[in-house]
Amino acid sequence: MKKYSFLLFFLLLFLNISCAQENKTNINKKTIDYEVIVDNLSNPWGFIFLPDNSILITEKNGELIHFKDEEKTFIKNLPEITVLGQGGLMDIELHPDYNKNGWIYISFVSSIGESRGANTAIMRFKIENNSAINKELLYKATPNSRRGQHFGSRLAFDNNNYLYFSIGDRGNRDVNPQDIERDGGKIYRLHDNGKIPSDNPFVDNSEAKSAIFSYGHRNPQGMVLNPFTNEIWAHEHGPKGGDEINIIESGKNYGWPKISYGINYSGSKFTEHTSLPGMEQPLHHWTPSIAPSGMVFITSNIYPNWKGNLLVGSLKFRYLNRCILENNKVIKEEKLLENLGRVRSIEQGPDGYIYVGIENVGIVKIYPKK
Repeated sequence: MKKYSFLLFFLLLFLNISCAQENKTNINKKTIDYEVIVDNLSNPWGFIFLPDNSILITEKNGELIHFKDEEKTFIKNLPEITVLGQGGLMDIELHPDYNKNGWIYISFVSSIGESRGANTAIMRFKIENNSAINKELLYKATPNSRRGQHFGSRLAFDNNNYLYFSIGDRGNRDVNPQDIERDGGKIYRLHDNGKIPSDNPFVDNSEAKSAIFSYGHRNPQGMVLNPFTNEIWAHEHGPKGGDEINIIESGKNYGWPKISYGINYSGSKFTEHTSLPGMEQPLHHWTPSIAPSGMVFITSNIYPNWKGNLLVGSLKFRYLNRCILENNKVIKEEKLLENLGRVRSIEQGPDGYIYVGIENVGIVKIYPKK
């Protein structure tokens, strides 16, 4: 009898697990459908819609693709782009007045400089006859480093046409993020033409990098203007645990690596602190790390009950994360597009639909399930 009791127990356990998995899958299947609209992309680090609904797509390997009428055209005459470790050609953004001035902004890895290696650079240009023209280098982080990690590189404009961009700590954890005299581990703010705003927080410090807006960051690979509050939101990679979402404010210190909810990849601690005076707390953090990339707020009414939600991609666990917000807190999360691939970039299109750049898949369009 004991033998049959054990068999019955395991049979019921198996059925419960199977039902739970089936229900989890059904939740996602009932929520959305998707369609691959741009295929055969390796690492679509960033993409943006043009006024004619065509798409500019950056591939990390240094290619800028114009996708229009089901065809891909490669933009020529780009700056010299260094592909190094995690970096290459990365984010892309349009000027808020693109219809009038035609300016396109990119972040990329550049080897310009006296020292060997490379670092993050920001450039703007226009496109004419499928070629980049009027190229202007707005910022180049120094010094160069031969390390291949933590280039940061997201771009965002606010409602006053200030350009924000992120540069990761470049693997120099114990020096760059907390030192405002050095590039790396920072979020920066410029005028759209590259000039330093007179009210940047460290302009009166002759030794500081005057483009710095906030510091104490590890590797921010998501940044966006919150259209409901007009605040700049960013997320960043922690080490083993401690990925964060932050609201970015002028002159604030976000703590890396003095405070963190993560630990070393080896399992050892690098700090005993999750909070310290004068350092900002994240509004949300993930442990274990999801390796966040890409970020967008939903303003569309197309998806039932999604308006006001925040979407964040997971590179590590290969899903799109829907964050339900209440009073600037993540109160619930839902996994979408599970196991389709590493989610690298996210945008809401001019048609109100959500588009997602997925490594080794392409760009997919999400539909609410009918």
